[in-house]
Amino acid sequence: MNVFIVTGASRGLGNAIARKLVDKKNYLLCISRKTDESLVKYASERQCKLSFYEYDLSNVSEIEKLMDTIFDKLNLKEVESISLINNAGTLSPIKPIEKCKDTEIIGNIHVNLIAPIVLTSSFIRNLNSFKGDKRVINISSGAGKKPLYGWSNYCASKAGLDLFTQCVGLEQNTYSNTVKIVSLAPGIMDTKMQEEIRKTEKEDFQQVEKFIDYKKNGNLLPTDYVAEKVIKLLSDKEFIQGGVIDVRDME
Repeated sequence: MNVFIVTGASRGLGNAIARKLVDKKNYLLCISRKTDESLVKYASERQCKLSFYEYDLSNVSEIEKLMDTIFDKLNLKEVESISLINNAGTLSPIKPIEKCKDTEIIGNIHVNLIAPIVLTSSFIRNLNSFKGDKRVINISSGAGKKPLYGWSNYCASKAGLDLFTQCVGLEQNTYSNTVKIVSLAPGIMDTKMQEEIRKTEKEDFQQVEKFIDYKKNGNLLPTDYVAEKVIKLLSDKEFIQGGVIDVRDME
């Protein structure tokens, strides 16, 4: 049995990834704020074991407890491989930093950076004695590599996620029972997040017209396309340990 823990699985890229992983030999553990009943039905029809955990990842203090609950239900003796896909994220708040409320700043950093760090820490710890294939895919962003007006929180959190990935990769390279980890920038996708961007006032995000044009000109990547690239990373033997890669650079 192959086990996949997917965060943000109720919509967007996370949902596309989960649907592509539906298979009778897989077990999907989906973490999101609400359950996608259509995904549950889709998995059931295909005899794929799937469990949804309704959880708000901004509540970082209870994440370790959630992961312990998940691992308590797994019989690792029956598992061949296990992967964690840290996909959940939030762009909000989109505005200059002085306009951001403290709660907005904290919420953004909790979901985009602290949550995947805690999830990864718990994942590795719970699998210390597991000898099968272990992988972590962190969904990052090109925004973690350059500054964007009004995106200070998002850019900072994604830059932090990239460097965190590199650090964990460095650590894991010193062990024989390695957890493979990579950070993937998925490109500009056609998602709800893009809708949020296009509704932003120009005074809060100076490049909003550029993103409106992405949609008009059909330049947004389908989530299914990016999901296929993520699936490839879950089995790729040429895995770049601790790598920070872009979906556009993948064959």
